[in-house]
Amino acid sequence: MEENFEQTIFLEFELESHDFVQAGEASSEIRQRLKKLGFASDVVRRAAIAAYEAEMNVIIHARRGWLKVEITPRQILIIAQDEGPGIDNIHQAMQEGFTTAPDMIRELGFGAGMGLPNIRRFADEFNISSCTGEGTSLEIIIYASEG
Repeated sequence: MEENFEQTIFLEFELESHDFVQAGEASSEIRQRLKKLGFASDVVRRAAIAAYEAEMNVIIHARRGWLKVEITPRQILIIAQDEGPGIDNIHQAMQEGFTTAPDMIRELGFGAGMGLPNIRRFADEFNISSCTGEGTSLEIIIYASEG
């Protein structure tokens, strides 16, 4: 871990609906920053995957949204918030393979219904809340070490 890394680092990314040109840039920057800070490769991988899945969910489903990251020596907190249709049935949305992505998105290779299950799988802590017609909020925590 980088010796000077004592204070919380904040990152924020604005995400736009169907912006597949910039898709993945936020999670890529998060990955690079975590590597540079000296986090273990497994921690970097899990955080990058969770951030990517959250980022893509916003781009695919919402009108717009934000990915906010707080990095401390002990943990990475990723918050994804969007203004979108919300999720009618969170339990169903958490099932592998369930998707509400339109055919156009699936034809591009996205929307396979693995985003939320992958986030849950790679996070140490995961919370989701959603309000139909307003949007969805995810809170993802990845611990820096097993302890």
